[in-house]
Amino acid sequence: MAMTMNNSVLAEVFGPAAGSALRVKQAILVVVGIAALAAMAKIQIFLPGNPVPITLTTLGVLTIGAGYGARLGLITILGYLALGAVGASVFAGEKAGLTYMMGGTGGYLVGYAMAAAALGYFARLGWDRSVALMAVAMLVGNALIYLPGLLWLNGFAESWAQTLEWGITPFLIGDALKLGVAALLLPAVWKLVGKARG
Repeated sequence: MAMTMNNSVLAEVFGPAAGSALRVKQAILVVVGIAALAAMAKIQIFLPGNPVPITLTTLGVLTIGAGYGARLGLITILGYLALGAVGASVFAGEKAGLTYMMGGTGGYLVGYAMAAAALGYFARLGWDRSVALMAVAMLVGNALIYLPGLLWLNGFAESWAQTLEWGITPFLIGDALKLGVAALLLPAVWKLVGKARG
């Protein structure tokens, strides 16, 4: 392997580590990541009066960022967004295209890219091997999704109170559960990797 286990992300400890085989592996990971995000986006719950559905997309964004690393994770998220921009049905519901992306969810989509890059950075520091550190990384990632999401959504609301009611309050419990799953999942996979190599 080109990198040691101490500073590798999960995607780097499996399969080829150099040459054209590495590029093929990375391309496959990007395609699989985009497909996973699209599938997670279709699992959605709409709350009355809320233009933004609850989906599993944030869980996918955060785990892909941490599992793939900042560069490959960001490429995957940008690929996902690019497909949505040209009309592929990869987002929640059947809507796609730039018009949809400029709607109420636009800021959250920007946040996806920011969060994936941040999680990849934290994973490179080894935070994905600790449940506590991974939980902190996930909180930061969620904040990076919410910040542009709420700022953008406020343009569609009558007040900041309505923005918070639409854009954060309904999602807190779901996000806490998703954060917990991701914080437990990645360190558990690293333990399995360690046992397999031990």
